[in-house]
Amino acid sequence: MRTEDLIHSLSQDLGPLPSTGRRLFLPAVAGALSALALVAGWLGFRPDIQVAWTVPMFWAKGAYTALVALAAYASLRILARPVGGALKGFAMAAGIFALVIATGAIQFVMTVPSERLLLLAGGSWQVCSQNIVILGAPILALTLLTLRTLAPTKPARTGAAAGLFAGGLAATVYGLHCPEHALTFVAVWYSLGMAILTAAGALLGPWTLRWR
Repeated sequence: MRTEDLIHSLSQDLGPLPSTGRRLFLPAVAGALSALALVAGWLGFRPDIQVAWTVPMFWAKGAYTALVALAAYASLRILARPVGGALKGFAMAAGIFALVIATGAIQFVMTVPSERLLLLAGGSWQVCSQNIVILGAPILALTLLTLRTLAPTKPARTGAAAGLFAGGLAATVYGLHCPEHALTFVAVWYSLGMAILTAAGALLGPWTLRWR
């Protein structure tokens, strides 16, 4: 019998772990605070932050990334214990991604050709995704460390959920610095940053979360 099959067999009669959500909440708060500290001390808050609160796209951008983070968190709560596959959370995140990318594509097509490059690149496309990855790296590390104290049996999938969660949370905080409001820009560069962290989590999961 393979190790994975043995783990699955042993875990069938286990009930839910009541402390899972609470234990995952701690790295979420610590990670968000670390990202906020990096924005404050390294990137800086956008100078028009007081005006930004009144711009609908500011909130739409934050809603997109926050909903992705919440969907990933819902998956993590299930994957952190040896029951279930948490596909609903991934499906929800995929649906949110698809909706935003489709809407961004429509905005791009409906924009006059002479303005499309500005719409896509904005003024910070070179650094947007990498800044999200940098802000999300501590969140991913804290989440994986916490998951090691729990009982995930699908390390690659759990790592991917941790990376997606870190990406969504980091992108939400990054919005306090980023002045870009075009949905096309957000759909491409914010999504890329979250995707990179998701891939990193999937790669790190089998190494950091394997049962010993």
